Amino acid sequence: MEQQHTMKLSEAVARNPFVRLDAPASVDFLSGEHIAIVGPNGAGKSLLVEMLTGKYLLREGSLEYDFRPAPTNYAYKNIKYITFRDTYGTSDFYYCYQMRWNQTEQDDVPEVADFLDAIPEGALRDRLFALFDIEPMLRKKVVHLSSGELRKMELAHVLSSSPRILIMDNPFIGLDAVVRRQLYELLDELSRTTDLQIVLVLSMMEDVPDFITHVIPVDGCRVDEKLSLQSYRERYKKEDAAHRAAEEALFASLEKRIAELPYKNENYVSEEIIRFNKVNISYGERTILKDLDWTVRRGDVWALRGENGSGKSTLLSLVCADNPQSYACDISLFGRKRGSGESIWEIKKHIGYVSPEMHRAYMKDMPAIEIVASGLFDTIGLYLRPHPDSLAVCEWWMDIFGIASLRDKSFMQLSSGEQRLCLLARAFVKDPELLILDEPLHGLDTFSRRRVKRVIEAFCRRNDKTLIMVTHYSEELPATITNTLVLKKN
Repeated sequence: MEQQHTMKLSEAVARNPFVRLDAPASVDFLSGEHIAIVGPNGAGKSLLVEMLTGKYLLREGSLEYDFRPAPTNYAYKNIKYITFRDTYGTSDFYYCYQMRWNQTEQDDVPEVADFLDAIPEGALRDRLFALFDIEPMLRKKVVHLSSGELRKMELAHVLSSSPRILIMDNPFIGLDAVVRRQLYELLDELSRTTDLQIVLVLSMMEDVPDFITHVIPVDGCRVDEKLSLQSYRERYKKEDAAHRAAEEALFASLEKRIAELPYKNENYVSEEIIRFNKVNISYGERTILKDLDWTVRRGDVWALRGENGSGKSTLLSLVCADNPQSYACDISLFGRKRGSGESIWEIKKHIGYVSPEMHRAYMKDMPAIEIVASGLFDTIGLYLRPHPDSLAVCEWWMDIFGIASLRDKSFMQLSSGEQRLCLLARAFVKDPELLILDEPLHGLDTFSRRRVKRVIEAFCRRNDKTLIMVTHYSEELPATITNTLVLKKN
């Protein structure tokens, strides 16, 4: 019996030279297979997918589709693709920095219901709404959603369309542990009981789900041959063991360089970095934070935990002075009560900050080093030309994070993981007194996650450095954690 190739790419070369893999690509997707495309950040995974979906026209080779038993053979009807970038761009294109916290100019901003009300009534809708806890989100402005809530909205929208092929870029990141497990179980069930073909694009190369049947490794902008899941796992185990042995010397060198950084002696003298006294935050009838007492002292390393929508991002916005409600609350930063005369810029120059949402604020075609340099001025755009000495500092931190070679590349042309590393370098570039990392390993590949975790640990071992780190997973936390705050939904 002839095998059905749902998607088949043969010796394919993209027409556009700026979005081209380093070698012709040949991959075939057979009906009944569920495939993971795996590789490090910047390997070319997204390029391969965008060739498969027809986004990039071919100069050489061929692309064939066979979507049976779907009633049509049109790619746009049968292939649905949700990407990391889409979560922070397409669905909330009205977004601008701080709009989430400021209430002005929001009349025309869409609500979640505007995106999801078109989902037909039925068992699938009910299940998706229950899985992602959609009902409480329906009347919320899209710009008010946390990164995890945005992810849930996008997933519900795409899964409801019942495509023949569902391509998901890092689908589990940004989701709390419960929802992550439930989504895993849903995809597992769909892979066994429907004609849906699931394709996952994964940067965490060790994290391939059991319902996947085959793996296509991509590295160095070259596509490797398709492997069975078992063969891939055996190969990865050997390669990772060799990689771990080689990277230890590198990580030790990075830790030494960070430990030897000089101090600028510009820190506040207060032993108390943050104090919240009975802080309450509400949006309309929804209470986000209620009677929150919290004290962060100099040198503390805090883990901030909680399910999606529990108020983690709101809490951080109060610390960073982005939320206008912070001035109506009893909050002290660096020993000074909020509203006692300090400017927002005076606060920010002591804080390094990164979050998944920052991807939404950087949608301009700027060199990567200018993105990093904007952290020196606490701006989204680079409004001041940095001094050569400042650029040298930016380059130093880019080297620490392994992205020195991306210095002059356009930020918009980088992979989502490479963008993340740039934004991490931006957070560190001031050598801040207080470092706030909201899901810093979000979208990073296996090696980069280990590297960034060691960089964070080395930074926290320095005197007078204070850290607040948000994550859903304990294994992502640095070994230097001293305290934990868990937020609950009200």
